[in-house]
Order: sequence, then structure tokens, then C-alpha cells
Amino acid sequence: MTTLDERRAVRGPRAHRPPARARPEHVLVPIALGAAAVIALWWHDTPAITGFGDWLTNAGRVTGLLAGFAAVVLVALMARIPALERGVGTDRLARWHAMGGRYMVGLVVAHALLIIWGYAVTAHTDVVHQTKTLLVSYPDVLMATVAGLLLVGVGIVSARAARRRMHYETWYYLHLYTYLAIALAFSHQFATGADFMTSRPARVLWSALYVAVGGLLLWYRFVTPLRRALRHRMRVHGVYAEGPGAVSVWIRGRHLDELRAEPGQFFRWRFLTRDLWWAANPYSLSAPPAPDMLRITVKTFGEHSGALGRLRPGTRVFAEGPYGAFTAGRRRRRKVLLLAGGVGITPIRALFETLPATPGDLSLIYRATDWADVVFQEELLRIAESRHAALHYLVGSRRDLGRDPLSPAVLTRILPDLAAHDVYVCGPDGMTTAAIASLRRAGVPRRHIHHESFEF
Repeated sequence: MTTLDERRAVRGPRAHRPPARARPEHVLVPIALGAAAVIALWWHDTPAITGFGDWLTNAGRVTGLLAGFAAVVLVALMARIPALERGVGTDRLARWHAMGGRYMVGLVVAHALLIIWGYAVTAHTDVVHQTKTLLVSYPDVLMATVAGLLLVGVGIVSARAARRRMHYETWYYLHLYTYLAIALAFSHQFATGADFMTSRPARVLWSALYVAVGGLLLWYRFVTPLRRALRHRMRVHGVYAEGPGAVSVWIRGRHLDELRAEPGQFFRWRFLTRDLWWAANPYSLSAPPAPDMLRITVKTFGEHSGALGRLRPGTRVFAEGPYGAFTAGRRRRRKVLLLAGGVGITPIRALFETLPATPGDLSLIYRATDWADVVFQEELLRIAESRHAALHYLVGSRRDLGRDPLSPAVLTRILPDLAAHDVYVCGPDGMTTAAIASLRRAGVPRRHIHHESFEF
């Protein structure tokens, strides 16, 4: 029987009303209804379709409308709305954004090709001549062409193969051209879109949709960070080496408890130095947040992370967040396993200290290739001893530990009752994928496996 004290241990104290959290269906259902409304708008404004050219042209119309709606949805997903970031999770929103981006680019290309083909069939001409006619004779088609090329270009650089070859900052700023493309496409829709040229209500509703999402973007991406910077006045308190290529940055500020940050979450940090002011990179909290202090721990993977070790005390800091749903709120079971790999130990370390658990119910497995890559050894040992939690290290190469260091056999040898645990997993993508597959084979239900990718 579960006692009242045990339930409180799982849920934790109710210090304040929890922040609003959206669930996936709160996002997906409105998107589906919006897409249906767009198709209904096209259907309402479409007269009888006659002939092959008319079919092609109307297919181009509906794909264009859906592409315009998809653009708004993609911006809303990345507007950093707190209820979505805390409830759905930044990594899931990013995956939806990436998938939706592919669909949008496909719709844009299909729209252009179908319209050109349909007009060419109706005018009894070839597609090359019709393309020239559209570019020269129709208002805003040239701007729409530029918008389409920008979107295709952003789609190419966002593909996984291309993304891996870029610095985060390069990809991020190329991605900003999406906003220019959406602005150009919006003008094109009103200038030549049959559904908007003759319908004032359609123009008003479509404009209201774009304005509302633009307002959310402006508020949460620009106004809120600026307000918080003035309110909390964060500055670097100190930088301390944690091991080869790893440093912890302590950030001091005022009224930081008002941020309601939770262990497991991250901020996008902008350090106002000559070399770093222009980049806002995501780093997780590596210690429980305090009313006047936050800590992040970073391993050197590029220019930005390497420069953090040279920060001077007093450097002003802008922080956007907190973001992410990799928190105690996802927990459903009494027993918990925290599984970390590499730099994924940073949010795991904060959870290890704070997740409510009775003695014997909390375990941490830390996977690393070499002991030089292991950070927080003394802190983790102290936490494990004070909380009567289990701490296990899996350190070594595949040659030393076997082909699958996180195989079901290895995990169940460490925790024979593994299937009775909630499991939090954080690490490099390859390690996370392999770990989740092993956990599933070991009998852990998917709904009890919690992970969040920080590779955006």
C-alpha cells in the first residue's frame, strides 16, 4: 500500500501553483482544425471545376493556402510560448517544427509547379513561356518566387546531413531568412490569391492569424527577454573548471525564483562580450536554481562553448527561458532511474539532487567513454550518500565494455526491477536512441521513458 508520505515524496511539495502546461493534443487538435478550415475556405470560394487545367490550378490554390497556414504554425511552434515549452517540451516542438518545415517546403514547391502547369494548360502554352508570363505580368509573383527560393534554401541547410556540418550559430542566422520569406509570401497571397481578393472576411481572419502569431513571437522572443534582463540583472559570478574541456558558469541575479525554473530545464544564454553577444545558445541548469544564483556546465564542442571558459566575473547575461519539459512533472512511478551520457549529465545532475524519492528508490547510471570525461564525481557521490541513492558508472570504450554497453542485460544486471522504474535519459543522440531501444526491450513502457534532445 502506498502511504500519504510516499505520495508526497513522489509529487513533491506544493510550494506554489505550478505553471500552465499544454499537452500535445492542445497543439495538434487546433492545427488539424485550422487545416480543415483552410480547405473549407478553398472549397467555399471554388466554382465548378472544368477541365484538366482547372484541376491543376485549383490544386495549386489549395496547396498555396495550406503552405501559408503551415508557415504560421511553424512560427507559433518556435515562438517559445511558456505553456508549450513546459508541457509539450522544446525537443518535441522542434521535431514538429522540422517535420512541418519539410511539409511546408513541399507544399510551396507543389503550389508553384501546379499553378504554372495549370495556367499553361489553360492558355495552351508551354510551362517555360507561362513561367515568364507569371513573373512579368502578375503582381508580387516575383517576390513570391524569392520567398519560395528562400524557403527551399532554408530547408536544404536544415536537412540533417547539412545541419551537422554547420556551427549552430551559422544555421540559426540562416534560419532567420524564413521570416523574410513569410513576409514576402504574405504580400503575394493578398495580391493574387483568389480566396482573398474578393472576400473581406477572409482577408481579415487571415491577417488576424498572422498578426496574432507575430505578436506572440515578438512578445516571447524579444519583449519578455528584455523585461527579464532589466528585472533580474544577471551577471557572471564565476567560472570554474570541472575537468578537461568542461567548465561551470555561475550566474548571479535578482529575484531569480520568479522565473520558476525547474531542475532539468534549460535557458538560452547570451553573454554580452565582444565575441559572444550575438549568439544565444541553449545550456541546461546543472544545479538546482537558487533565488540569487543559477549554474550551467558546458563542455567544449565549438567556438561558443570554448569561449565560456574565458568569461570574466561581472559579464552581463541575458537569459531566455526556462524551457523544456524534462522535469519531475513527467514522473509517474515511485522508482526512478536517471541515465546520463556525456554532457547529458548536466540536467541529470540537477534532477539527481532534487527528485523526491525515498531511500533506495533513486538510481543514476552515468555512461562515459573515459574517466577524463566524467564530471561532478564528488558532487554525485555526496548526493548519493546523503539521499541513499544508487550511483553506477559505465566508463570505457565499446572494446572494453562490449558492443552494447547499455544493453538490456547490462541494465537489468544493475537494476533487476528495471521495468518498474520511470527512466530519464539524456545524452548524445546516438546514445539516447540506443538506450531507449534497450529500455524498451527490457520491458520499460514507452510512456515511462522520458528524454529531451538538446541538439536543435
